[in-house]
Amino acid sequence: MILQFGILFAFVALGELIVRLTGWPIPSSIIGMLMLTLSLKLNIIKLRQVDRLSNFLVHNLGFFFVPAGVGLMNCLGIISEQWLPVVGASVISTVVIMAVTGRTHRWVRKSLSHKIQQVARLNKI
Repeated sequence: MILQFGILFAFVALGELIVRLTGWPIPSSIIGMLMLTLSLKLNIIKLRQVDRLSNFLVHNLGFFFVPAGVGLMNCLGIISEQWLPVVGASVISTVVIMAVTGRTHRWVRKSLSHKIQQVARLNKI
């Protein structure tokens, strides 16, 4: 389990290094996890090397939202004063995210179906 922690933290640290060297405005944890995903896809890291810790973290994911919830409760005064912009931004961003996700899903399915049809045509030849 310690080795699995080491692997995950190494990718997060590598993401932090990349952000500091490049100045990209992307969270280092996102870059690190994208690199971990790429490493898993390319079989550089085997799934069995991180599966136990990953399963533990996913099963306890709700626990990690407790600090954010407490912080939100500490800001209830500000939120109650600004509830309309908060609700408006939440509704608008939700609609935009749903629309972009739907369009992206449609585009990917259409692209994949064209590729599948091309492969089927090549196999008939």
